Amino acid sequence: MRFRATIENVPTFYRLIQAVEKLQRTCIMKFTETEMHVICNDDANEGGIQVWSVVKVDTMFTSYRIQSNANNAITLTLSAEALLSALRSSSSSASSSSVAAAILPSYDADEVVMKLAKKNEQAVLSFEMYGMSRSGRKVRVVHDVRIDVMRPAESDKLHEPRCPDPEVHVLLPPLLKLRTIVERLRPLSDVLALRANNSGILQLSINTDTVKLETQWVKCGNPSIALNDEDEDAEDISLNKPDPDEMFCVLVSIRSFLKFLNSHVVSATTILCLCHNHCAILYVYIGEIADAGGVLTYYIPTVIDGDE
Repeated sequence: MRFRATIENVPTFYRLIQAVEKLQRTCIMKFTETEMHVICNDDANEGGIQVWSVVKVDTMFTSYRIQSNANNAITLTLSAEALLSALRSSSSSASSSSVAAAILPSYDADEVVMKLAKKNEQAVLSFEMYGMSRSGRKVRVVHDVRIDVMRPAESDKLHEPRCPDPEVHVLLPPLLKLRTIVERLRPLSDVLALRANNSGILQLSINTDTVKLETQWVKCGNPSIALNDEDEDAEDISLNKPDPDEMFCVLVSIRSFLKFLNSHVVSATTILCLCHNHCAILYVYIGEIADAGGVLTYYIPTVIDGDE
């Protein structure tokens, strides 16, 4: 089993892990010949939220080499916090926050190599960083992250949640703006209602014994989702499209939705899909949709709330 790659886009890799790190302490990473997957699927997550991300290898890496007996795929579990720390230590450009700037290294890495290794009988994902210090000296830093390699039989059991076909797809406003609004609603309710229709209307609302609040956006846009089925199936679906003005709703944990909104650090475009009274599916694209280098898919199940 061998794996080695040069991280070409450290800031994007850092922001990707930053987006999922708050979901659960341990995440799953799967490397194949063409893709990197980052998965958080613990049933104990707040509100049952899961994220399944896929990133094209050439978006993030160069000099990418992988070899294994499992069709050249390697799946491992590791601490998301430890991985974030390793990426942070590679460059002061990994994070732009003033807080992070105070603890970032006094060098910028010209090259960051990530490879699978074993040290003291412990499997690690080793990050080797080469660069120049601010005083002009050559620097080599090694940061190891402990990992557990999953057996192929365990990896084969990983599957995204099964959901019904969504009734509506709608483009979300900038996630940072949504986050500001939802943070103000959080002290007032544990449940957030997501509503949308096929005329570009999006509503976020709370409804309790003491307060009812609603925020609405119009002209959000309803993107079409590419179908993998045959043309006949596509024609049947087009005939059964719902009334454009009909509103569809999913009630979600407001804390879960806030955790999803952490993905604002990586988002260029986000699409919300509602499976009425079942779940919300959110596609966070890395780059514009047409040439996206990857996508984070969030699944947030509905919650039961008697007030709605």
